[in-house]
Amino acid sequence: PLVSVIIPNKDAVDSLDVCVRSIFEKTDYKNFEILIVENNSEKPETFAYYERIQKQRENVRVIRWKEGFNYSAINNFAVRQAKGEYLLFLNNDVEVITPYWMSRMLGQCQRKDVGAAGAKLFYPDNTVQHAGVVVGIGWFAGHVMNGRPKVDNGYLGRLIAIQDISAVTGACMMVKRSVFEKVGGFDEELAVALNDVDLCLKIRREKQLIVMDPGAQLYHYESKSRGQENTEAKVERFKTEIRRFRGKWKEILEEGDPYYNPNLTLCNGECTLRKNNEVPEIYRKLFGGKEDAATAVGGKKRPV
Repeated sequence: PLVSVIIPNKDAVDSLDVCVRSIFEKTDYKNFEILIVENNSEKPETFAYYERIQKQRENVRVIRWKEGFNYSAINNFAVRQAKGEYLLFLNNDVEVITPYWMSRMLGQCQRKDVGAAGAKLFYPDNTVQHAGVVVGIGWFAGHVMNGRPKVDNGYLGRLIAIQDISAVTGACMMVKRSVFEKVGGFDEELAVALNDVDLCLKIRREKQLIVMDPGAQLYHYESKSRGQENTEAKVERFKTEIRRFRGKWKEILEEGDPYYNPNLTLCNGECTLRKNNEVPEIYRKLFGGKEDAATAVGGKKRPV
């Protein structure tokens, strides 16, 4: 089946070129198309690259998004122009490591009971950037075992086991097109944050599984020290999106992630023991810990 690889981009030609070249040079599965979603670039070299890559590769298309940045809307727009039966959402700052990454993700998505699949991503220093998302970490959602060494097996082998999980990052996520369309795609009210987790939870609501396959590996050149948000406007937008996410998924936040031990902390993804009355630092910074710790996340139906 055809896989449509969707990569939003704004001016980051160097990163994009590394990403695209790695797909062509290192991927063993060959039946794919790449849609680069041009998003308000300004540099002439960006458009020169678009022209060049489309001439060099017949299965690369550049489509133009003319509105402001909205990750969800951009990807929904691209899906409407994609031809594939399977959709692979990819950041422009990733690089393929394992040749069978796409075929493994596709193999999972072809199962009747699976709606989406994710990969294991590494920082450039070979520590773990993504190995699955736990709903409730930070009192919204967060990566589990982020920062562990590449050789680490993780808590109970979670860094090396193919596993069902609540959500995976949109930096590298394959979704069955029929399922994506059934759940209505990405929530465009979540323009920047939590849209990938929200999509996964909508898929799970349809009784479809989300699978993280650690054999599918890529580098993600996101900075380890990158702040969540760095301006007042961005912080307010982030808080608005967290509130929307928490409102939509109040029940799972209260009951707790079914793929995470209720005795483990929600302050981070370290899988250490939970403490009484703990409040995640990121939540305290954003909201001042004002919402009731006993009922905000995992407090009503899960033991502490």
